[in-house]
Amino acid sequence: MIKKTLYFSNPAYLSLRNAQLVIKIPAVEKNDALPDHFKQQSEITKPIEDIGLVVLDNKQITITSGLLEALLENNCAVVTCDSKNMPIGLLLPLSGNTTQNERFRHQLEASLPLKKQLWQQTIQAKIENQAIVLENNSHTESKCMHIWASKVKSGDTENLEARAAAYYWKNLFPFKGFVRHREGLAPNNLLNYGYAILRAVVARSLVGSGLLPTLGIHHHNRYNAYCLADDIMEPYRPFVDQLVCNIVTNSDDYTELTTEIKRQLLTIPTLDVTIGGKRSPLMIAVSQTTASLYKCFSGEMRKIVYPEL
Repeated sequence: MIKKTLYFSNPAYLSLRNAQLVIKIPAVEKNDALPDHFKQQSEITKPIEDIGLVVLDNKQITITSGLLEALLENNCAVVTCDSKNMPIGLLLPLSGNTTQNERFRHQLEASLPLKKQLWQQTIQAKIENQAIVLENNSHTESKCMHIWASKVKSGDTENLEARAAAYYWKNLFPFKGFVRHREGLAPNNLLNYGYAILRAVVARSLVGSGLLPTLGIHHHNRYNAYCLADDIMEPYRPFVDQLVCNIVTNSDDYTELTTEIKRQLLTIPTLDVTIGGKRSPLMIAVSQTTASLYKCFSGEMRKIVYPEL
């Protein structure tokens, strides 16, 4: 079942009652001009088991410890935002699988050749998806992207990922001054926000598959707590890119992360993707990917299942 994404941008009091998330809006409860029956109806409840991602984007949100416990027990990811409304924190359960220890050991014992092969598959899938996004949104020749994807070697020793990325970003957003950089010009702000949501979805699925999001197959920055999430999300990034392209095409002004633009970016977990020849919501597809990754670690499979655009 596809889990819901809940986004809170106004002051709110979030608590737990009877396995339900209870939402109360202080501005409504304290407004003496409103009738009592309206105030009572303003309380909203959501089943905990239906929630997959919660985004907290206001400094005046209160959330109880009991609710956090219930969300984490149901493998829900909780994202907090900074003063610029950008995701800054991610809370995940410590244990998300019944055979946790066994799965950790398989992940830790994965050989270097295996991890290099898995990274090769990851980059091939990423470049192929990038090529499709380029074909959908640009008149630029994309044949070279498919060629680069086919030539990726174990471990991507020739760094074809970087070559493809340089070509991809130059032609996808051919705006004056645009360079893909976290602090760069718009639509970098949209891409940053979308990737943060995607990262939370991937990290949540890794935990659900009994894997450590910290230990990557390629990324290994000592300061990065989500190296494996950053690895596995690579072939999913083009789905975010395509959504951002749609927003840019249909928006008069995308320089600011407006409520409407954030609403569109928060649909990322429910985007339709094709995986294993079947259509599936992105959040479900990510779970299939992380489940296949564990099977690669355990020796049951030799290839990660990734989506296609």
